[in-house]
Amino acid sequence: MEPLSHRGLPRLSWIDTLYSNFSYGADDYDGEGNEEQKGPPEGSETMPYIDESPTMSPQLSARSQGGGDSISPTPPEGLAPGVDAGKGLEMRKLVLSGFLASEEIYINQLEALLLPMKPLKATATTSQPVLTIQQIETIFYKIQDIYEIHKEFYDNLCPKVQQWDSQVTMGHLFQKLASQLGVYKAFVDNYKVALETAEKCSQSNNQFQKISEELKVKGPKDSKDSHTSVTMEALLYKPIDRVTRSTLVLHDLLKHTPVDHPDYPLLQDALRISQNFLSSINEDIDPRRTAVTTPKGETRQLVKDGFLVEVSESSRKLRHVFLFTDVLLCAKLKKTSAGKHQQYDCKWYIPLADLVFPSPEESEASPQVHPFPDHELEDMKMKISALKSEIQKEKANKGQSRAIERLKKKMFENEFLLLLNSPTIPFRIHNRNGKSYLFLLSSDYERSEWREAIQKLQKKDLQAFVLSSVELQVLTGSCFKLRTVHNIPVTSNKDDDESPGLYGFLHVIVHSAKGFKQSANLYCTLEVDSFGYFVSKAKTRVFRDTTEPKWDEEFEIELEGSQSLRILCYEKCYDKTKVNKDNNEIVDKIMGKGQIQLDPQTVETKNWHTDVIEMNGIKVEFSMKFTSRDMSLKRTPSKKQTGVFGVKISVVTKRERSKVPYIVRQCVEEVEKRGIEEVGIYRISGVATDIQALKAVFDANNKDILLMLSDMDINAIAGTLKLYFRELPEPLLTDRLYPAFMEGIALSDPAAKENCMMHLLRSLPDPNLITFLFLLEHLKRVAEKEPINKMSLHNLATVFGPTLLRPSEVESKAHLTSAADIWSHDVMAQVQVLLYYLQHPPISFAELKRNTLYFSTDV
Repeated sequence: MEPLSHRGLPRLSWIDTLYSNFSYGADDYDGEGNEEQKGPPEGSETMPYIDESPTMSPQLSARSQGGGDSISPTPPEGLAPGVDAGKGLEMRKLVLSGFLASEEIYINQLEALLLPMKPLKATATTSQPVLTIQQIETIFYKIQDIYEIHKEFYDNLCPKVQQWDSQVTMGHLFQKLASQLGVYKAFVDNYKVALETAEKCSQSNNQFQKISEELKVKGPKDSKDSHTSVTMEALLYKPIDRVTRSTLVLHDLLKHTPVDHPDYPLLQDALRISQNFLSSINEDIDPRRTAVTTPKGETRQLVKDGFLVEVSESSRKLRHVFLFTDVLLCAKLKKTSAGKHQQYDCKWYIPLADLVFPSPEESEASPQVHPFPDHELEDMKMKISALKSEIQKEKANKGQSRAIERLKKKMFENEFLLLLNSPTIPFRIHNRNGKSYLFLLSSDYERSEWREAIQKLQKKDLQAFVLSSVELQVLTGSCFKLRTVHNIPVTSNKDDDESPGLYGFLHVIVHSAKGFKQSANLYCTLEVDSFGYFVSKAKTRVFRDTTEPKWDEEFEIELEGSQSLRILCYEKCYDKTKVNKDNNEIVDKIMGKGQIQLDPQTVETKNWHTDVIEMNGIKVEFSMKFTSRDMSLKRTPSKKQTGVFGVKISVVTKRERSKVPYIVRQCVEEVEKRGIEEVGIYRISGVATDIQALKAVFDANNKDILLMLSDMDINAIAGTLKLYFRELPEPLLTDRLYPAFMEGIALSDPAAKENCMMHLLRSLPDPNLITFLFLLEHLKRVAEKEPINKMSLHNLATVFGPTLLRPSEVESKAHLTSAADIWSHDVMAQVQVLLYYLQHPPISFAELKRNTLYFSTDV
């Protein structure tokens, strides 16, 4: 590909000297989490996949390939030492001018690509078409959209650079450009097919061959060359090439932008989105950078790498797994003394020609690995959140760096343990000549990604082989230089200023899907990230025997610092012989999967935002909107007192002449009748439209309630019960007693805690207390079925704690400083209060009222 300097664009020397080394978040721990040196480094984070094609400066390409130096993705704090603000702003102008010149060339290239599209479309409907409409749409897929995005960006940026002054702001333009990167994902996914289609059409049609071999690209305004001839193949590569260029420019702009400049946070956000996008399309971008040559002179490329938890000798070990074109290699970082170069130690490898995935029913049962109890995992999350708050406080108070480092180290240890012990989804691989290996993953999405990447490579004609010790040493040695994932995915490896993610509720409607080749029983699941790993949060109903499922189901998903939403589409398997021995569940087939960044700017609007996600030729249409945690804390009483939702519990029980509201009794009865063995009951979201329908029926006291309940999906009934408690004008455990509950749960002495917690229950109004005890017994019965429904007491406390205790309104504005703080302090304590009562021996209303223990504290 010709360098941009041939196109009239001056070489930009500022790229050449940009980057320095950065450290690796896992360096201080071996694969089992044993400490080696100091705590995790500050600000280290996953490096984006940088394409080192000739469009970048030759010095940078040469240095990266030869010396093993890494490119630092983390911009330095503010301006580099010795650089004054004036000079920094002047550098900003230089960086922008260079980028603007290359942007102009890029727009001209896209224009040249679009030029033949209109006449080709015009002939497609005639009796002598050059190409069919389908072929045109495949070859020129998303080019028009990419052109419009960049034209708008260029038109807005150009006047700002031409009329330059120190106050000029343009961060919002880069932020908007980054937020539209989804178009590039679609382009990259289609790129290979577009090239193949163009090639086939060239071979079968002379007219098209002539067009595609000589496209005319306009030269820059100040260039002597008015036009340059370029092939269609070269132009179709330009968008892939372009996306890495924007990331480099963002690094440069940040380097020369003062921290207090209004552009700084916007550019940082744009960089975060761009990096996440780049790392998500690693293997689709130019593979030249990942080539490694074996002693025999063969070219072997790194296709994918990442951290996985391996079960080895009945314990969990963190491994760095590398997938090359013909071999899968499992490694861990060697222990090294300070100052020594980091190296990997190969634990095992399997040539892809010998690698097979045992079917679930063939795989032998797992070696006994004791799962970590849920409550211990939740305790770790609580510690991590508390440590995060302490670090923020220390920084705000300009605390000692040694104290901050100590807190960071503690946080890393807890996050590392969480990462090691939370995955439960088995991913088994087998060497046909012997041994099986078992990994545990936290998400079906990841398992599918690894499996697909391996199977794609296995379609090629691969040979079995054995590596000599020298070859293995060379291959393992190349891992350090070639890896694309540099850090253990924990928050302590993130930049301080990086987005903390979203806290609150994401409302998602899964509308429909198209693109299935044959009828099937189809459903979707939704996953969001939390504490560095992904968790399944919702599941649509199965739409039977269709190629165009229309679910139109709405879900409410609680977010804990989440940055991404994943949608997976499955074909339901009803064959009971296909049971996975590792987790005793029938394995459904993944038809497609996709991921979207939860960009706060896009999501945080009051309106629904509709989008389409493309996966393996399947298009799933969905809408989403977000409610922040501080908004969801507000309980609003119902305006009409005739219903049950949003009406005081005492009013409802008095009207019904009941001890426990009818809605609570009926929902509990139905869940116990047919939902107590449902996997994830109360955790998996019900369909929002079904929940709203049930709410309306209960509010109207409709005679058909029982009939409707018996027909309704059990997750919707569970969701209705949760919604009832959440919409009470004050929480079930009351606003008045809330501070006392928070103090009581924090008591260390068991006797004092027991005394206080029982006294608080007695202080509740009778309808609240009787309803609470009724719900408590129900939740205990649900937890008894934990081996089947996977809902422990701790899981149930996490779901119901905030619902039963969350105050009607936040007492002080100070509470709202950070959504993460609200989560870490209040919500964790609310979970602990409910868990205390769930773990307590049975509590009877009569005995509680009769047995008045001495309690001196006034509440």
